[in-house]
Amino acid sequence: MTTFNEILEEAGNFGRCQKRVFALLCLVSLPFAAVFVGIVFQGFTPEHWCRDSGVSEMRQSCGWNLMDTREITIPLVNTSGVLVHSRCEQYDLDWNATGLTCDHPGIHFADTQQSKAPVTSCKEGWEYDYEGRRSFVTEFDLVCDHAWVVDMFQATLNVGFLVGSITFGYLADRFGRKVSFLVSNLLNGVSGILVAVAPNYTSMLVFRTVFGFAVKGGWMSGYVLINEIVGVKYRRMVGVVLQMFFSVGILILTLIAYIITDWRWLQVTFTVPYFLFLTYFWLIPESPRWLLSQNNTTKARKITEAIAKENKRTLSNNIETLRDDNAETSSASFLDLFRTPNMRKHTFILMFNWFTSAVVYQGLIMRLGILGGNVYIDFLISGLVEFPAAFLILLTIDRIGRRLPFATANIVAGASCIITAMIPESESPFFLNDFCFFIFHPFFSLSQFCQAELYPMEVNLGVSVCSTLCDIGGIVAPFLLYRLAAIWLELPLIIFGVLAFVAGALVLLLPETRGVPLPETIDDIEFPEK
Repeated sequence: MTTFNEILEEAGNFGRCQKRVFALLCLVSLPFAAVFVGIVFQGFTPEHWCRDSGVSEMRQSCGWNLMDTREITIPLVNTSGVLVHSRCEQYDLDWNATGLTCDHPGIHFADTQQSKAPVTSCKEGWEYDYEGRRSFVTEFDLVCDHAWVVDMFQATLNVGFLVGSITFGYLADRFGRKVSFLVSNLLNGVSGILVAVAPNYTSMLVFRTVFGFAVKGGWMSGYVLINEIVGVKYRRMVGVVLQMFFSVGILILTLIAYIITDWRWLQVTFTVPYFLFLTYFWLIPESPRWLLSQNNTTKARKITEAIAKENKRTLSNNIETLRDDNAETSSASFLDLFRTPNMRKHTFILMFNWFTSAVVYQGLIMRLGILGGNVYIDFLISGLVEFPAAFLILLTIDRIGRRLPFATANIVAGASCIITAMIPESESPFFLNDFCFFIFHPFFSLSQFCQAELYPMEVNLGVSVCSTLCDIGGIVAPFLLYRLAAIWLELPLIIFGVLAFVAGALVLLLPETRGVPLPETIDDIEFPEK
């Protein structure tokens, strides 16, 4: 009997066919990046303050600008030791009785009057300094008492990720990688358009959850498919390059968001590609490994022969005895992840690291939208710094190992976050926040490599269980960022730094896996010296 790995050596581990399929599947990472971090532009909260209809009428007739009316109608409040105009309160006055005229805004409204004037919450909505952009925040007035609802935009996406990764994992095993990939893209296109045309915020969150459900499930199906048709030694490269295309997607999103300033049309723009991915029905094969696991040997042989033909390789007669590589592999239960000491240690550490990776990475990305600088330039730089970080992974993990770079990335990223929080904004180097991205990116990617090498083949469930903590971290991240930033802008960075520090320290408790044969059983984990 011949295994698929042996036949793949004859057909080509990474030939022309695999490169073509890989290039097609890399394109899926581009819109996935926009879905993942699009909240920075779609949920942008501009400078805002209470609207006063009486003063607004005078502004139009007198030719004042928005800032003139804010100076008149909005009280100053102390925020982190700085006096700024309130976003959620206004003076409760009859402006006709203040002697307000067009000659000079507020000339008859002296400082003594301001200090004694009654203050109330916004009664007639808000004025927004749009800067040419329209987000769902401004459309649905999701500010002040309703600001927390914005967090749900990212949280519901991650709820969809969590359920979708489990559901599509089952569908991919039951009906095939290609089928689940195509179904997810059809669902992506439909739900993405529904998000764009949603009449209210509640319905938009429902469609957004469905969108997340399908998006991650489809991406994972494609990721599994390409890993199953390339040689083992190419899988690490495949993972890193897919992550790099995610970074390319961030750069493209920045450009598109700069051109398309309406959040609904931006949503349509990165949804349309999912309809185009339906053409992959004719462009990519089903996984021969999956077909073998379903005892569909005839079709598996046919696809493998097609791969060899496109790679200009000739197969031997061994193809006639092709069998499933994992036909005799036993499966373990969920409890096996915690039953023995080393397995329990690995599971808890990796679960915490996956949780931390999602909280910190998504938190840093979303933080760009509330810093008050040029969000396009900040976002562009954050995308660019991920490329050298990806190359850093490729250069170090086979030379230095996994554990030390993994721990170092955590600890240095944590230190960068805390230092950034402690330095006053006026004195903080412009590159420090981007340095957090640069250091943290290896942490995010190394989590994927380490977990695959720390679990035996019979406990593949461990990879899925740990990665679900990434989605849970994504659910927590927006609440952690936006609610704590409302107290003190730099407070989330302190939390991110502490989490990354702890994660780095825990990684040092894991064994080094460079040059070590992959474990096949739980005994290999518990008694590595044997």
